[in-house]
Amino acid sequence: MAYTGDVERGGPAAERTLGPMTMRKVSVGRMDNNAYLLTCGGSQLLIDAAEDAPTLLSLVGPAGLETVVTTHRHPDHWQALADVVATTGAESLAHEDDAVEIPVVTHPLADGDRVTVGECELEVIHLVGHTPGSIALLYQEPGGIAHLWTGDSLFPGGVGNTHKNRAHFESLINDVSAKLFDRLPDDTWFYPGHGKDSTLGAERPHLAEWRARGW
Repeated sequence: MAYTGDVERGGPAAERTLGPMTMRKVSVGRMDNNAYLLTCGGSQLLIDAAEDAPTLLSLVGPAGLETVVTTHRHPDHWQALADVVATTGAESLAHEDDAVEIPVVTHPLADGDRVTVGECELEVIHLVGHTPGSIALLYQEPGGIAHLWTGDSLFPGGVGNTHKNRAHFESLINDVSAKLFDRLPDDTWFYPGHGKDSTLGAERPHLAEWRARGW
């Protein structure tokens, strides 16, 4: 079946081939969090060990897990982290500004860091506003398009929730505009922390609208 990015809690993973990388997306937990398993060169990396360790460990399977990256400090994105790390021995990574709020972080991240999964490489992009240490992960498919895992910083239809804090919203919309939309082309596909995927091209015409409305 062609990849659509549509997943339901308790349903099967949606799988997509990104050049040498394979991505599997599942929805887990009471808040329908997306978790993403990336496989490249025999290594595996999980983005957001959200609630439901058994589902995530089943997704990982016998191939094992080298790394878990947590996109930000909110508990719905890491409730299974301790169990997943204890079971797999994976390294746990998160941005240094959110790491103190996340259990079992073994290595802090900073803007511009590179995280590897097999022969594939992800770039850490710091996006301040939803939380102080929110990050996106960027992967450039060889000879193909760019892919972004945006946590709760960017969704189809707007940036992440900043709880009506104007300073936090301005920080987030500025970072998303400068670090994502100004840098990457329209065919860049992004995968958020909840719900459906989109492309930067589909969302770009609405940036001014988002800024004007303040959320």
